[in-house]
Amino acid sequence: MTMRYHLLESDALAVRKLVAETGFFSEDEVEVAVELVEETLLNGKDSGYEFVFSETPDQPRKLQSYTCYGQIPATDSSFDLYWIAASPGCQGKGLGRQVLLETERLVREAGGTQMFAETSGREQYTPTRAFYEKMGYQKAAVHNDFYAPGDDRVIYVKRLQDI
Repeated sequence: MTMRYHLLESDALAVRKLVAETGFFSEDEVEVAVELVEETLLNGKDSGYEFVFSETPDQPRKLQSYTCYGQIPATDSSFDLYWIAASPGCQGKGLGRQVLLETERLVREAGGTQMFAETSGREQYTPTRAFYEKMGYQKAAVHNDFYAPGDDRVIYVKRLQDI
């Protein structure tokens, strides 16, 4: 696996495909993921979004997983993990772990001291919540019925100086 940190024009389509094929996200959520790529292509660093892409060395530009993250506005050292996704064929093989660890390393290098991640409380997201917990994230808050009735928002935080 190789990591890439710069955006290409083709990433909007690649992110759309990857996020959609996971089966976890609604059409609106897929559009948001693509919008963040497009915003960054248009405005660069001023967008506030950073990306880590993982690709297989034998298939350059074949997106296997990615993260989108950025410093939370008006904070000194807190970062949000906006997106993390791995293609279904790569799930359970440690690729999400690798791309998240690389993201955390970059956040620490940028002076970040904590990373926040949010996910759904629906049963479908049980593996996602277990993944965050396995990666050292602690449940910080639950907002009941946030996304929709019966669909809570679960917020996790990881103190990066502890790793």
